[in-house]
Amino acid sequence: MNTEVLTEKARHIRGDIVKMLYTAQSGHPGGSLSCVEILLSLYYRVANVDAQNPKMENRDRIVLSKGHACPALYAVLADKGYFPRSDLWRLRQIDSHLQGHPDNTKTPGVDVNTGSLGQGMSVAMGIAIAARHQKAQYRVFTIIGDGETQEGLIWEAAMAAAHYKLDNFTVILDYNGLQIDGSNDEVMGIRDIVKKFEAFGFECYKVDGHDVDAITEVLQKPVVGRPKFVCCLTAKGRGVSFMEDKFGWHGKAPAEIEYLDAMKELGIDIND
Repeated sequence: MNTEVLTEKARHIRGDIVKMLYTAQSGHPGGSLSCVEILLSLYYRVANVDAQNPKMENRDRIVLSKGHACPALYAVLADKGYFPRSDLWRLRQIDSHLQGHPDNTKTPGVDVNTGSLGQGMSVAMGIAIAARHQKAQYRVFTIIGDGETQEGLIWEAAMAAAHYKLDNFTVILDYNGLQIDGSNDEVMGIRDIVKKFEAFGFECYKVDGHDVDAITEVLQKPVVGRPKFVCCLTAKGRGVSFMEDKFGWHGKAPAEIEYLDAMKELGIDIND
């Protein structure tokens, strides 16, 4: 899928995220909006997945370790055809299959339940080890958040992935610099995260996290004998000016006027 089409798709995915959160009056806009291009690059260009056969044995596994950003994942899965787009407007409802964090027992296309930060990357690393033992050809991609790298589970998984030379395992960091209580530097500085993963034994890259071509290029680079780490530099709340780079939008649903302003800015017809 060419860049122009994916760029337009990103705009509509962001509109769906905003509408979901406004309708639910609950959820996490900031980190959902920041990882849109990462998910689009994976689902439309890189990963071997099939919406018509979501459980196929040789599919690549995609684990959203930063599970609170699931509105972005749900919007992309609906766009791919895993379930009807109309399901999105039931986000976080008691009778909905779209939970506040991903649930693979309810939602087609979700490979791993995630929520408590750090666990998703650890499970993804375990799946990569399982693939190695089974001599399976599928790859495992996990998307983590920068605040999430303050969790010890991240570094235990990183140490194990390098030790077992898991070249079927890719960690993608959505590095927007903010978390629920402020900036990473204010809460718990993570310093040079790329050098840290390099020290653990990963093949590392740093890219513009809103450039689908740059993301695609590094995700497709072959690596032998070591796991891959891709640091995607992003903006929290990307696409909605009053949310961008504001940590207060980590976990706050838009009010009606904010919803209308955001959709207007995104160029989305609310009646569509």
